[in-house]
Amino acid sequence: MKRLILAAIIIISSIKMVIAQSVPADVNRVIDADKGFNKLIERKGIKGGFLAAAAPEGMVFKPEPVKITDFYTNIDGQPGTLNMRPNFARIAVNGDLAFTAGSYVYQNGNNDTDKVFGDYVSIWHADDDNKFKLLMNLGIQHPEAEQESLTDFKNPDSAKRVAPSKDPFSGKRIIMATDNLFNHSLSLSTLASYKEFLSPEGRFYFPGFEPMTGQDRVMKFIDNEGITITAQTTNAGRSTSNDLAYTYGKARIKKGEIVSNYNYVRIWEIDASHKWNILLEVFSAIEND
Repeated sequence: MKRLILAAIIIISSIKMVIAQSVPADVNRVIDADKGFNKLIERKGIKGGFLAAAAPEGMVFKPEPVKITDFYTNIDGQPGTLNMRPNFARIAVNGDLAFTAGSYVYQNGNNDTDKVFGDYVSIWHADDDNKFKLLMNLGIQHPEAEQESLTDFKNPDSAKRVAPSKDPFSGKRIIMATDNLFNHSLSLSTLASYKEFLSPEGRFYFPGFEPMTGQDRVMKFIDNEGITITAQTTNAGRSTSNDLAYTYGKARIKKGEIVSNYNYVRIWEIDASHKWNILLEVFSAIEND
């Protein structure tokens, strides 16, 4: 009987995998997940919304990375309202990994002076029922934007769809090695590293500033602000189709004469030559030593 039950579970899991792979990846799926998350927060409050949307291993940065379930279960609640609006999103070819990014407004009061503005980044992972759950969320604060950002939602090339790797740890090792290589390169030359690793349309999220788009603009900002970075990889993950991945870790950034500590999250995409490029990088400030 136990063998029959085990066989049935394997068959059901295989069917779910085949169905998931046969459905074309649609970026609207993750946009809908993001908007659904926002509605959950409206209905249940910030604490209830995060707990309802979280993947079992999902993390937030408060300021150190902590499991969503651990953080929100151990607080009475989080006052105020939070409204998020996505303007940037991608989904992996196999549809199991995706991200959204956009603007947010947090308000803990009744008038406009109580509003806090910024941008957020959310990483999503499909569960066994092919439903997106929140894997990672963090953001930056900056002054209110003068104009709304243009939306950039793009579907992947369905021709790149692949069967899941027989060695699921292989892809993670590769993206970890790539992140480590970038971090080593940063210690030698920050500008040269971004020129080599940042996608031409890559985005850069730095506290106090609105997100920057494009390699030239990011490098100009780094140069003008006198920024140098040293960083260390903590962990990584990637899609089964090996076209979208994320890494996160610790960074120490010198900006002029000021040295501060940050957590970083990077989202990577693979290009036609099979080279991994940074599509998005966000820094979350933490306490200085």
